[in-house]
Amino acid sequence: MTVLSFDESGVDVVYEGTEFRLGKDLIEEATEKPYPDVTDHEVLKIVEESPSLNGEPRRIKDIIR
Repeated sequence: MTVLSFDESGVDVVYEGTEFRLGKDLIEEATEKPYPDVTDHEVLKIVEESPSLNGEPRRIKDIIR
């Protein structure tokens, strides 16, 4: 299971027991979108090759409110 924790400057990730940080700039570069408009599903696709996407995607700006 992958855990994503969002804040204004990036995402803390726990993937297969490994903790790391994806910075805002890296996420914007990977998605070619402004950070607040990126969805949690898009971030999960950066981390996992074939993620299990459940529920509706949520934009980061809605998550960190």
